Amino acid sequence: TDLILQDSEAQVSGEEASTKMKQAAAGAGEQSATESYTSGASSVGSGSDDEDGGSRPNPRDTVQRNSKGFSDFRVKKIDQHQFGRKEIELAEQEMGGVMTLRKKAAADQPLAGARILVCIHINAQTAVFIETLIAAALAEAGIPIFAWKGEDDQDFWWCIDQCIETENWTANLILDDGGDATNRMSKQFPALFRQLRGIVEESIPGVHRLYQMCSREPGAPSLLPCPAINLCDSVVKPRFDTYYAAREGIIAGLRHTTDVMLAGKYACICGYGNVGKGCAQALSRMCSIVVVTEVDPICALQACMDGFQVRKLDDIIKTIDILVTCTGNKNVVTLKHFERMKSGCIVCNMGHSNTEIDVSVLQDKRLTWERVRNTVDHIIFPDGRRIVLLAEGRLINMSCISFPSVVALALIELWLFSKEKEEHEKRVKASGGDFGEKFSDRYKKDVYLLPKKMDEYVASLHLPTYGAHLTELTDDQARYLGVSKAGPFKPHNYKY
Repeated sequence: TDLILQDSEAQVSGEEASTKMKQAAAGAGEQSATESYTSGASSVGSGSDDEDGGSRPNPRDTVQRNSKGFSDFRVKKIDQHQFGRKEIELAEQEMGGVMTLRKKAAADQPLAGARILVCIHINAQTAVFIETLIAAALAEAGIPIFAWKGEDDQDFWWCIDQCIETENWTANLILDDGGDATNRMSKQFPALFRQLRGIVEESIPGVHRLYQMCSREPGAPSLLPCPAINLCDSVVKPRFDTYYAAREGIIAGLRHTTDVMLAGKYACICGYGNVGKGCAQALSRMCSIVVVTEVDPICALQACMDGFQVRKLDDIIKTIDILVTCTGNKNVVTLKHFERMKSGCIVCNMGHSNTEIDVSVLQDKRLTWERVRNTVDHIIFPDGRRIVLLAEGRLINMSCISFPSVVALALIELWLFSKEKEEHEKRVKASGGDFGEKFSDRYKKDVYLLPKKMDEYVASLHLPTYGAHLTELTDDQARYLGVSKAGPFKPHNYKY
């Protein structure tokens, strides 16, 4: 499920919300699900995710109110907000960096005036950093939020539209994870898209789309209306938000959904990027027999040097017990693979897309879907074989478990980005220039990496959580290395 967040200034009455809902419903399904890079929505599968076991009305069609009468949100069960609050409080205990930032930002209010459209996965950890953005609880405290478990594709796009097109409120910043909000706004709401002042993107597919919008032809105009920050290729995020998180997430996801014993199982990891590396090492430590598939010779060589065989999926598909996709690509696992899998093979996705496993081919009348438990389905073939599909092909580290709290770093980057804009504004005012023009002079309509100094600051916020203490360079040592005692400590092209 994806979270779509509005600034708390945008409040509408129940009647206005109903009208807006009906107007958007007609066009909500115009965009195909295949255009969504990281949509948590899926209409594929069997059974209901409703824990009550009964049918409930679609949240789109129900105007709920919190305890203060606020109604500009759509969630499944607002009456469960107290349970959500307990989950948030538990997550706060692990999110030392974000909580430190919250304290530091309380007085400065670096995001004052920002109107942020957030399109990311929703769980207790993302709720913590959203509360840090605007210092409030979610729907119960009056934050417009449009998200619920079990969204289908039309629901997914409808939720995004509610935050893009609303009265008396226009986003000037986007925090995106997959490019869905950015892509939707650019195509369906071009006038609003041109008013953006910044985009922050977390995912590989979303960053790829941003680079496509920036024409690399000499003299050709960029399709971006503003500067964009590529978080995916920063230093801290790909290490912590992918490698370390995947290393824990794959084990927790498999255990939570299947209770399977991992020792001795033949596991195939498709893709050996940061996520694939984390998954492969975690399963190897559990004494699984791990093999890797890769298209990139450099990543394939890394897998070999780490002690893993590199094979083609077609050659080993009959022997695999656990198949994990980590590529960020589409159609990695297709019908030809499903037809040759052994009975009991567990298939799951740890990549950054809901298209890695071609679940649509399993909507064959010859196949039977059997819901075993929430997020676990048996796909029964005519010959009696049962394939175990987790989370209907969506991300199991988001769909099935609470994501490790320490990796919620997007908030920190967004705060630092806003601080840099604030410093620009001060300098421009001092020079008597125009803010927009001056800001564009430094940050053109292009995609930028996170500065190394900001990466180091993000890392430093988390160190106290682990009781870590940094050694300080002497003046002589700093001169010898040619760096500042305060950093950055490595050149921009350094590979960690």
